[in-house]
Amino acid sequence: MSTRPVRPWQIAVDLDPAGDLPLFVQIAHAVSADIRRGRLRPGDPLPGSRRLAEDLGVHRNTVLAAYRELESEGWIDSAQARGTFVSRTLPEPTPRRAGQALRTGVPAKPAFDLAPGPEGYFPMPRTPGLLALPGGVPDLRLVPAASLARAYRRALARTDLLGYGDPRGLVDLRRVLADMLAATRGLACGEDDLIVTRGSQMALSLVARALLRPGDVVAVEDPGYRPAWEALRLTGARLVPIAADAGGLDVDALAALLAREPVRAVYTTPHHQYPTTVTLAAGRRLQLLALARTHRMAIFEDDYDHEFHYEGRPVLPLASGDAAGSVVYIGTLSKVLAPGLRIGYCVAPQPLLERVVAVRSYTDLNGDRTLEAAAAELLESGEVGRHIRRARRTYLARRDALVHAIAGRLGDVLRITPPSGGMALWARAHGVDPSAWMRTAQARGVAFQVGRQFSFESRPLPHLRLGFAGLDERGLAEAIRRMNLALADLRKQ
Repeated sequence: MSTRPVRPWQIAVDLDPAGDLPLFVQIAHAVSADIRRGRLRPGDPLPGSRRLAEDLGVHRNTVLAAYRELESEGWIDSAQARGTFVSRTLPEPTPRRAGQALRTGVPAKPAFDLAPGPEGYFPMPRTPGLLALPGGVPDLRLVPAASLARAYRRALARTDLLGYGDPRGLVDLRRVLADMLAATRGLACGEDDLIVTRGSQMALSLVARALLRPGDVVAVEDPGYRPAWEALRLTGARLVPIAADAGGLDVDALAALLAREPVRAVYTTPHHQYPTTVTLAAGRRLQLLALARTHRMAIFEDDYDHEFHYEGRPVLPLASGDAAGSVVYIGTLSKVLAPGLRIGYCVAPQPLLERVVAVRSYTDLNGDRTLEAAAAELLESGEVGRHIRRARRTYLARRDALVHAIAGRLGDVLRITPPSGGMALWARAHGVDPSAWMRTAQARGVAFQVGRQFSFESRPLPHLRLGFAGLDERGLAEAIRRMNLALADLRKQ
């Protein structure tokens, strides 16, 4: 019985003609894998194309295609009349233990050290059938999706929008936003005084990177908006919490901080303080602007849901009364239309705005110009204004429905002052641990946020934040019913 001689090197591969990869790619991957694992070393000869084709039972052209692929990637060198060899320019492979496999997926850990950094912010669990009450989330069913789709299709037909553009944003959208801010916020600005960003979070991040340096002190509201804190921290700034009470940011406490050390900026949500929804008192507004002028401190004003004010007219932003140039005004269309559309904006004095634009140009080049064109069309046609009026009426009815449902089932444990604006209630709990209630409630199919999630030091706060915009009246009533059942479960425990 004759035996076939073993050649110096034989490819180790089981070819799969029905596989997702062509045969020549499977062969090329097998050869490069043998080079990486050390079975083949720099300078080693490879079988001729005829011989390897015979060994593998494939057409010679398949092997030739594999060799061309390997040569183009730098794994092998071919010389006419001399043969084919593993490239001598490759480094010597690290010896592998017997049976040690090559990479089969993304490594579980990096081979380098990671500095401490932020974790992702996901305020609500995502479970089918769960009734969620997140604050600040609009009802996507109310979005004028058909009008948006038509505007988007028209924008897609404009080939001039498909290339690179101005990092400040599409001029059509900047112009109509400036008109809107002048008409509804008393904010005198033009198209060149603002930048369009992918949501207000991006606007804040760009402003922070343009203005702040490691070690700068930034005052923030406590309780407050954690994602904003992390965007500020990523610059290396040192955050100092300032209490927010029934009148909004405690400006006297901020003044005391300024007397002790320089403060580069203060981040505030004066219209509907996040998360308490209170409006910064008039006296404090004037005092804050005066402090900023005196101490050359920037004010980052986040006016995230200006449109949804129910008692009287919305209060004008700090920026509308800022003649000194202290205020950086940040707004968004995410609450007006939909969070997934990611359209925010920032108004600032030109020297800072130029820096913000420069940071944006190296971060994101430019935004979604097609989406910006569609949004500009909806704003200019009045569609967005009509949607805001409908949504405001709807959310007011839902606010009142949630207050009524709480009074009927949970009035003994929750104290609420109906907010004059915003999309959530800030409720004070009595005789119950909010965090324990939140955990028990999830088992009953309802989710909400608690005070600890908004506290600067993550200390317990006796509060719940209950969003009312995303569910209709029936859904809100059912959510409160489930919260009541969860409370009964907790008391039995």
